[in-house]
Amino acid sequence: MNDTAEKASFSLVRLWPLALLACGIMLFFLLELDRYLSFDTLRDNRAFLTEWTAANRISAIFYYILLYIAVVAFSLPGGAVMTIAGGFLFGPVFGTLWTVIGATIGATLLFLAAKTALGDVLRAKAGPAIRRMEAGFQDNALSYMFVLRLVPIFPFFLVNLAPAFLGVRLHIYVIASFFGIIPGTFVYALVGNGLGAIFDAGETPDLSIIFAPEILLPLIGLAALAMLPVLYKHFTGKKGMGAAS
Repeated sequence: MNDTAEKASFSLVRLWPLALLACGIMLFFLLELDRYLSFDTLRDNRAFLTEWTAANRISAIFYYILLYIAVVAFSLPGGAVMTIAGGFLFGPVFGTLWTVIGATIGATLLFLAAKTALGDVLRAKAGPAIRRMEAGFQDNALSYMFVLRLVPIFPFFLVNLAPAFLGVRLHIYVIASFFGIIPGTFVYALVGNGLGAIFDAGETPDLSIIFAPEILLPLIGLAALAMLPVLYKHFTGKKGMGAAS
């Protein structure tokens, strides 16, 4: 096998995660599975879901986490609905815990897929501005990751992917993802905990609640605290955690 063929074969091997991701998203919409990740489906089946969950607690937790992993790993719509459903079925505390576990695993799988397939290629072709951004992000990765996870500035799937292209270490990504999404997840799980009353009133949950001042301002405060190490390093000239080796 000549060098050209070897390089082509290597490229195909590296791109298989993205091919799998694309196939999963395509099948999701072709089979119209999106209709199941909706409040209408949850409302119509809430009696069955609550009874089955109560009778099959361990299985319910396992399937919920597995489904959440798939939703996040394939960047499927319905994450907010799933989170609220978690609060509805398991309560705010355990709903938050199972959601954070599933979301972190799913995000990590997507991170690894993107890093394997395109990370090195994109960094090699990146311009000076992107390279400077990468250097800054790597040097303060934990703080930046916490900010991106805490404050819903960018779509969740974008925050899952971008660190893979900026050389963030896996353990930094996992730690920041797990702890950074807890506050926002807990807010939606609390909404889910009162979902029965919302359905009884003929209403649907307000997904924009995360942007309410009494919710968003504390999240911004936590993000500001997460940025303190960056400011300290800036004024003292010290390097921090997260630089890629």
